[in-house]
Amino acid sequence: MAEVLLEVKDLSVRFPTPDGVVNAVDGLSFTVSRGETFGIVGESGSGKSVTNLALLGLVNRRTAQVSGQALFKGRDLLSLTSDELRTIRGKEIAMIFQDPFACLHPMYRVGDQLVEAVRAHERVPRKQAEERAFEVLAA
Repeated sequence: MAEVLLEVKDLSVRFPTPDGVVNAVDGLSFTVSRGETFGIVGESGSGKSVTNLALLGLVNRRTAQVSGQALFKGRDLLSLTSDELRTIRGKEIAMIFQDPFACLHPMYRVGDQLVEAVRAHERVPRKQAEERAFEVLAA
């Protein structure tokens, strides 16, 4: 039996508005095993992006009510602090955004942005981060 990598249980994301509460995600549960390919599909506005943003701790907790559990390697992503999530995000779990302009800033060199990403997740000298960025670009 494959090792469970991510288990989402009863995930709900609600946004209170002056007109009432918007239930962007309501009671979603799924399991992803190591080595498994998993996709989330649905029509526009069905909660796909909000689901992933909530799992990565990227929804604004002042404006969103997130509940449920998201066990990644046994740790509940929804209960981790921002600092704890930062150590996981980008290194062990990541999101590929639909909008390419949300990923790379058009005013900065791609290599510099990759170096910054490496150094944000690994304590390495700039030269080593540059070598890693070059390897990634070459691949």
